[in-house]
Amino acid sequence: MSMKLSLLSWTPRLCMALLLTWAWTAAADQQPWVEKKVFEIENFSFFNGESVDYISVGWQSYGELNEARDNAVLITHFFSGSSHVAGRYEDGGALGYWDAIVGPGKAIDTDKYYVISVDTLVNQEPHNPFVVTSGPATFNRKTGKRYGMDFPVTTIRDFVNVQKALLDNLGIESLHAVIGASMGSLQAIDWASAYPERVERMVSVIGMAQADPWTVLSLQQWAEPILNDPNWQGGEYYDAEPPSAGLQQALMQISLQAMHPRAINAMFDDAKTLESEPLQDIQAYHSSVNWLRERARERARYADANHILYLVRANQLFLAGMQDDLDSGLARIQARTLFMPAQGDLLLMPDMARLAHMRLLELGNDSQYVEIEGDWGHLDGIVSIQQQADVLRDFLADERPTHETQQ
Repeated sequence: MSMKLSLLSWTPRLCMALLLTWAWTAAADQQPWVEKKVFEIENFSFFNGESVDYISVGWQSYGELNEARDNAVLITHFFSGSSHVAGRYEDGGALGYWDAIVGPGKAIDTDKYYVISVDTLVNQEPHNPFVVTSGPATFNRKTGKRYGMDFPVTTIRDFVNVQKALLDNLGIESLHAVIGASMGSLQAIDWASAYPERVERMVSVIGMAQADPWTVLSLQQWAEPILNDPNWQGGEYYDAEPPSAGLQQALMQISLQAMHPRAINAMFDDAKTLESEPLQDIQAYHSSVNWLRERARERARYADANHILYLVRANQLFLAGMQDDLDSGLARIQARTLFMPAQGDLLLMPDMARLAHMRLLELGNDSQYVEIEGDWGHLDGIVSIQQQADVLRDFLADERPTHETQQ
């Protein structure tokens, strides 16, 4: 496997469409613009045994790597996110999703830590000018055509192994911490299990350690609108009309399931149940429906239907450590761990994080557990993360030996 690093220099005209640009606005410090860099790998092997001759992913970094190369913090992103953790690509551009906690003097202090984040394989938005990824929508160098469904089934472990290859290339042999929210939390805990000698601390925000049958079925609801769109054509739509309707319906479901009824109801607290237009016309809809449809339409601009299917499958196949059972995977973890679920999360409910936390305690691991409060549900792991900033800061600063068990 050979690798190469390069830098993309853009004069961007389009700002990145992230999951939460419609949900919140953070107050940003004056920071230098963020550069998107590119990491390339030749002859990459997937967890399922298949391989491709070339992949590339985007990545970005904050702060400086110290001389000992032991201050690196890897942040792994959520389902519809990217490596854009903090800062902006351009003046007036979108802020990174965790700008509230990543930066100089913040909980993840870039004056102290070298923070890295990487676009995953099969990223949801391969058409976004600020995302670099490989997947069904990218070109196979051997055939000159897009991979489509010939791209190998991709797992969370494959995301982790791409990140590991980048760190190896940078000469980083250990991580001060790996931290992720939602799908990012899956990558974080798998890092701690797959490469226990390289991870000192692991933080799982709004996460889980295993996709149970209920979660597998919930995720499948995101795939079904795409699979049932006639334009999907078994994934071979790149030279034809894309499955736009199915894609938008999938994005509607993803957006809605990530929120709590309290947030939705508060947003439309003045809306009438007996709205005049849907009362008179079966093809007219409530204002809340129109709002969600429009948000999905905006998000579909850069998204790809096949990439969503691959992301769904990666999450459905997840088991921390990718061993025969959960306990076998968790038993490999040496890092201190911190679980931060959201109290109102209806997508990855707090009990899923609590289960992993309790299992790790039983295995003698030093594990902590704290919940994030708020009205946004799953999204509280993004929009309300700052309320636990001090907990996160203290966890990262704790220099006790990793084998010391919390009493």
